[in-house]
Amino acid sequence: MQCPRSDFAFAKPLRLLNAAQYRAVFDSAPVRAAQPQFLILARPNELEHPRLGLVIAKKHVRNATDRNRIKRIARETFRLRQHELFPLDAVILARAGAGELDNAALHKIFGKLWRKLDQRARNPQPDNGGSNRPRNQRGGKKRGASGGKPRATSSPGDQP
Repeated sequence: MQCPRSDFAFAKPLRLLNAAQYRAVFDSAPVRAAQPQFLILARPNELEHPRLGLVIAKKHVRNATDRNRIKRIARETFRLRQHELFPLDAVILARAGAGELDNAALHKIFGKLWRKLDQRARNPQPDNGGSNRPRNQRGGKKRGASGGKPRATSSPGDQP
């Protein structure tokens, strides 16, 4: 099925439609773009056009009208930029606080995210199999719940 690139429609070929297509993006997404309220995961596809999937969870955006508004604006910004974007399968994930944004802020954020995503897809960074620094930024051992101070240990026979 060919997707005509001359119009700005959001037809079925431009959508991720089933669980397998979403799973493929979640399992391997080498291209990411993030803001505090949204994350876009993407992977190159074999098609001549990008595709979009949306995951706007009730956990992060409680109000249904806000979820629908976010989806509508995400689709609209994608639809208007589809001709400029690298052929990717992209999934937009909402984070906490996304529902509090007004329409102008959503348009601005999605514009930045699409630019960032396209730039990263066209100029991929070499993957070195993970960073060489340890998970703990200080490089030391992880500290327990006591704030890193050693606890005084006592055995049952040590009491006076």
